[in-house]
Order: sequence, then C-alpha cells, then structure tokens
Amino acid sequence: MTTARSALLFGFALTALLSLLPAAAHAGEFALRLRSRSPIEPGSNAYTVVEKPASWDPAKTAVIVCDMWDLHHCKRAVDRGAELTPTMDRVLSKAREAGALIIHAPSSCMEAYADHPARKRAQAAPLSKNLPEAIGEWCYKIPAEERGTYPIDQTDGGEDDEPAEHAEWAAKLAAMGRNPKAPWKSQTKGLRIDPERDCISDSGTEIWSILEQRGIDQVVLLGVHTNMCVLGRPFGLRQMAKNGKKVVLMRDMTDTMYNPAMPPKVSHFAGTDLIIEHIEKFVCPTITSDQILGGKPFRFANDRRPRIALVIGDDEYRTETTLPAFAAADLIRKEFQVEHVFASESDKNDFPNVAAIDAADLLVISTRRRFPRAEQLAAIRAHVAAGKPIVGIRTASHAFATRSGQAVPPGHAAWNEFDPEILGGHYVGHHGVGPKTRITRAEKAGDHPILAGIDVDAFVGNGSLYRVAPLAGSATPLLIGTIDGKPSEPIAWIHRSPAGGKVFYTSLGHPDDFADPNFRRLLGNALSWAALRD
Repeated sequence: MTTARSALLFGFALTALLSLLPAAAHAGEFALRLRSRSPIEPGSNAYTVVEKPASWDPAKTAVIVCDMWDLHHCKRAVDRGAELTPTMDRVLSKAREAGALIIHAPSSCMEAYADHPARKRAQAAPLSKNLPEAIGEWCYKIPAEERGTYPIDQTDGGEDDEPAEHAEWAAKLAAMGRNPKAPWKSQTKGLRIDPERDCISDSGTEIWSILEQRGIDQVVLLGVHTNMCVLGRPFGLRQMAKNGKKVVLMRDMTDTMYNPAMPPKVSHFAGTDLIIEHIEKFVCPTITSDQILGGKPFRFANDRRPRIALVIGDDEYRTETTLPAFAAADLIRKEFQVEHVFASESDKNDFPNVAAIDAADLLVISTRRRFPRAEQLAAIRAHVAAGKPIVGIRTASHAFATRSGQAVPPGHAAWNEFDPEILGGHYVGHHGVGPKTRITRAEKAGDHPILAGIDVDAFVGNGSLYRVAPLAGSATPLLIGTIDGKPSEPIAWIHRSPAGGKVFYTSLGHPDDFADPNFRRLLGNALSWAALRD
C-alpha cells in the first residue's frame, strides 16, 4: 500500500471516530424529527419526504403501547414481537423517566389487570367533557386517506406463517388451553408496567379522558400491528389524528400483519414500509426509537434488505423531490430499505439524521457545495473508510467542495477531494444550458449490468453537460455524452474508493431525467450493482 493511500485511510478512520459523538438535544425535552410526505404539487400522486424538527415536553406527552400481547395466532408475529420487546421496554423506561405518561393498551386483556394500580388509575380518570364523536369505536379510514390507495392486501388476515408451521403453532396453543384464533390474555411480560405511574386501558373513552385530565396533546403510538390495530383502534393513530392530537408513529417499534403472497407481493418488511409510507402521507408523521434512546434505529434480524440512505442537499436540481419519489416508486419494491438524510431547512449545511448514515449499507449522495457539521461528514468518511458503496448523481461531483476562497462555517467541514479520490472524476464546470446531450455507450463498458435494459439510442440528457474529463485511471466509463461543437465527456462511470468500496457516478440527474425510464433504469441498476457484495 502506498504512503499516500495509507495516510488517506488513516484520515478516514480518525475522522470516523467523531461520528460517535451524540447530537445535542434540548435539555429535558424530546428532540424529534417528524417525517411525513407531501404532494409535490396540489393534486399530485407523487410525494416528497419532509422532515421537521420538533421539541416535545415529556410532561405533555403520552406513549401508547398497542396490543403487545403475550401470544398471537401467527407464530411469526409472536417471534417478531419478542424481538421488538427489549428495545421497546428501553424506550418506555427512558420516556417514563423523562416524565412522559406510559399507557399500556393490550386490547381485550383488561381482566388480567382488574386489581392492578395502573388499571385503577385509568378507570379513576374523570370522564372528559369533550369526548369526540365515536372515540370508543374502531376507525377504518379518515377523509385524508380517500386521496390515496391502500398499499397492501390484508384481506387474508395477514398470516405469513408457512402452513405446516402455523398448524403446529395452533396445536401448541390449544394444548396450552388457549384459543388458537385469539390466544392473548395479557401484555407481554417483557414490558414493565410501573404501578406508580403508568395506566392500563383498551378503551378509547378512558384513554381520551386520561389525556385530557393531564393536559396531554402529544401522543406516540408504538406496538402492533401497524395496518390493523395501531391505525384503527379507538385509541389508534386515526382517532388521535382526526381529533386533533399531535400524534406520531414510532415506525421502527411496530410490525404489520401482511402475507407476502398477497398483492403487491413484496417481502413482509417491505409491506410494513408501504404502510408506513401511507401513514406519513395521509394520517400522521413518524419518528424512530433512537430519537429517544440514542444509538441506531431498531431493525429486525431477518430484515436483510440493503439499507440505502439518500443524502440530499441540492438547491438547483430538486432532488429533494425527485429522489424520494424515485425511491417510493422503484426501490421499496426492489427490496431496499430507504432512509432520507435531508439538509435542515434552517441550516443548509446541517444534516441531522446522521444515524441513517451510520446504519446505511449504501449512500446516495446528491448534495451541492454543502459543508456538513464535522461529525456528520465524519460519518460519511467512516462509511467510505469501511469499504461501503457510494452512488453519486449530478452535483455529487462537487458535493462538499468549496469555491475558491470560500470559508467553511465553524464546526463544519469540507471535502474537496471527494470527487477525484472517491468518485474518480475531475469536475471543472459545465457547458451552457440548453442543448440536449446525446448519449452513447463507452468503448470499455462491455455488457456491464448497470446498462442492462437501457435503450441507449433513445436516451438523452436534459441538463447541461458536465466537464469531467479526464477521469481517474482507475475509473471505467460506461456512458459518454456529446453536444455539438464540444468535446465528448463521460457521463456515467464506475470506480473504487481507496478502501475498495464500489462507486457509481452519473452527471445526469436533472428533474426531466427522472421522467425518462432509461435514467430510472440506469439508477436502479447502479444501486442494485453497488449493493451486491463482491
């Protein structure tokens, strides 16, 4: 290994340590990032992801635990619930100690808690004088949901057990003296119930009255199952949202009842993501457990989908809109787990969701001359130093680069070498706006899988042609772009980072490019190629 290469890798590893530093939070409050989805324009069926910071006073916050039963008729649901429980209990403990009210809501199990102080505390709350209409009933849809299409078919009840596995489990439940169709008797013992502070109730009327008695207008829902009980119970997301509570779903502390054999025939975990996306569009925002606990969001052990983090800070090509729309339409169904890392609306050089960078298997970079906080850029450097893949589009060639004489804000960092050392490019500007870029296959591209299914003869670039030649000698061009009267330029290539990680870059990425199926195929192929381990 050369001295320069050794020094570069050492620098990556050293700065990676900064990513372990905790983010600052408001003292005594929950520092949350509320994720929702908004139409790109009124009436549009395309949505963009929106994250907004929020500080919640724990004393005005309730955490409702939905139907974390001791047993369930679906064996795999039981297993996933058991896997959720340890982290969920830590969330409840942390929230409780901060001053939030914990409400345990194991539906149809109140008999088990008839003499429990937490049950009596719930029953003692005076009946609210402003009970919403039908607050004691299931809610199957709210008006906002009329604008969309429910994303999964759960008409079979959502069982995802194999038939033999399910039959064996039903026989075991019967031998235990439980009803195989409804075996729950109590909440799982793995979630501690504090007799001095918590409440137990499955009644929408009681829970609403408890919230009103204590002046609580902020509610976190977690538990199971997202597409059924968490959404529809009398104390669920729909009832809280339509009746004016500031409600959020903790999206990594939940699970669905979804059978992958049913439409849209995606994996169980992708089905959960589709339901979460639906909730973020039409019902309420979502958060993750790390926003209360620190560390990383929870992930099921069997969820082996590649984790992609879209790092977006581009004020020229609207990738804050086009990339999330592409991810929603193309990536979840291709079995990727997608997180978004947006530049803050209040500080374009702040990328708060650093936990998503830490957890990512693959980073997609779409930033333009942004200078993240030192610990945030350290997390990106750590990703590269670990040999993990990078995909860059358009302005990623000057993602973290300063202009001549430009100062970097205190506490932030630049990375001027990102283009030549990581992407393998040589960005020096672009040709004028206007001409369409003619695209041809590079001589060395061969039958590379990134180009599979692409009709190069019908493929054009809509943005100005970037001046990037010459590429690093270790880069392999895949596509060449040409406009009249100018030298041709590479517009898509592959490379290896100094740590050996796969790299793909394309100077395409104009908003009109995303309307071209060839570009969408190119980007999807590149992500699939980059995510595959050597």
